[in-house]
Parts: sequence; C-alpha cells; structure tokens
Amino acid sequence: MGLGNTRRRLGAETPDQRASRLELIEATNFEVIPLRSLDGAIEDLPAGSRVSVTASPAKGLDATLEITERLLAVGHDAVPHISARLVRDPAHTRAIASWLRATGVTEIFLVGGDVTEPEHYHDALSFLGDLLETDHGLRRVGVTAYPDGHPLIEPAVLRVALHAKQAVLAEAGLDGYCSTQMCFDAARITDWLGGERRAGLTLPAHLGIAGVVDRARLLSIGVRLGIGQSLRYVRKNRRAVTRLMTVPHYDPNDLLVPLSPHVTALDIRALHVFTFNQVAATAAWREQNLH
Repeated sequence: MGLGNTRRRLGAETPDQRASRLELIEATNFEVIPLRSLDGAIEDLPAGSRVSVTASPAKGLDATLEITERLLAVGHDAVPHISARLVRDPAHTRAIASWLRATGVTEIFLVGGDVTEPEHYHDALSFLGDLLETDHGLRRVGVTAYPDGHPLIEPAVLRVALHAKQAVLAEAGLDGYCSTQMCFDAARITDWLGGERRAGLTLPAHLGIAGVVDRARLLSIGVRLGIGQSLRYVRKNRRAVTRLMTVPHYDPNDLLVPLSPHVTALDIRALHVFTFNQVAATAAWREQNLH
C-alpha cells in the first residue's frame, strides 16, 4: 500500500473517528514473548510502556514472573499472563498471590492456556475462583475474548465463560476487561462485540491486533516456539496468520480505520499489540501516528 493510498484512506475518517483511533493507539499494550529475542524487544520499548508478558508452556510461569520483575525494574508497567493450566495446585495459586503482593503487581491477564494436560485447573474460571480467595492484592484482571471463535470450544461455551468471569470479578469488586484474540476482520469484531454487549457484557474491550511484523521473522519465531505450540497457535488464529502471510504491506490502521466509527459505542479502550518481539517497528508506527 503506497503512502498516497494510506493518506486517502485515513482522510476518510471524521475528526471524532480519528480521535478515537489515536486514543486507542496511545493506549497501546505491547505484548512480548519469553524467547531469546526478548532482550532486544525490551531495549526497544518506549520509556514507561505498558507491557504484557505471555506465559510459555515450554518455560513455565516462573519465566513470566521473572520477566515481569525485570520490566518493572526498568520502569515499565508490566502485566503478567497467568495461564491457569500451568498452575500446579492451590498451593501454587497461593504462591502466585504472595508474589503479586511482594512485587506490587495489581493487574494480571488471565488465560486458560494451551497445555494439553493441565496441571490442576482445567480453565481460567476455576483458577480465578481460588485466586480470589487469597490475599492477592489485585485491582484489575483481564480475560480472553474470541470474536473469531476457538477451534476446540463452542461459541456458546465461550460466551458463558466470559460472562461468568465478568460476574465473578464484579462480585469481588475488581475492575476487569476483555482482550480479544488477534483478528483482522473489522465486521467480525463489531458483530461479535455488539452481540456480546446486547447479551450483557459490560467489561471494557481491548483490541488484539498484530503489530508491524516482518513475515520471515514471524515464521522464524514460530519455529522457535516449537512445532506443537506453533500448530496450536495456527489452528486458533488461522485467519490472522493467513492474513499476515498474504498481504504485501500490512498496516494496523487497515483494521483500526474501519473500526474507528464503532470504538465509543462498543467501549473499546486500548490496543493489545502482538509484537512477536518486533517492538521497534511497532513503536515507530505508533510514534508516527501520534505525532
């Protein structure tokens, strides 16, 4: 896509729509992965960034917690992913709660996880129930959302789980939000989120979106993640991965511009950017849009 086309496309927004889009870009959450490329990714983060740290089945939750501490130490606002299926037992849950208290981390992003054989908890909701019985110190919890569906879970089951998490968080007096999987279809996102809003979902939404990613690097990272985990990721995100692999020039605004008229009505408040540790390119894109 040439610069002229980009300017014409962006120019189609109204001033209010552009403002909504830029507010989302301002509220970017950079997701990083515990791989060897992590050091460079951390170096490329803008000062004081909000950073989401994934949970790797290969490296376990300890790696996620250690990276979170490292990011906090250099001034970032780090949010660890806690994968329920990687939590060994209720004692491990209590240890995580103690770690939250000790480090002052008041927000987590809770996922079920892709581990085939869970340690103790089969889903995020069962872990959340045990965690909330501890002295956890949390103020906010993010949960997963699937506008593009899940290959192993029926849509009705996903809906029940999402609304149940909302109810549990409300009962506990905690703030929450739902963060969507990576998706490239604006109509699918608006249809799904509109349907959930009508069904009673009130959690603010964070939009999962691919950063500015080099496709060769993405394939390389896929290999490093391990073939089993990579295949599970592709199955869950087939449309997203196909999109990344087929468009000649991907720009996150390709999704954000058509979504901008709906941001306020659907209560979309932030971006969750899948950087695949290519932080520099996404940070440059963000800076270019904001200035």
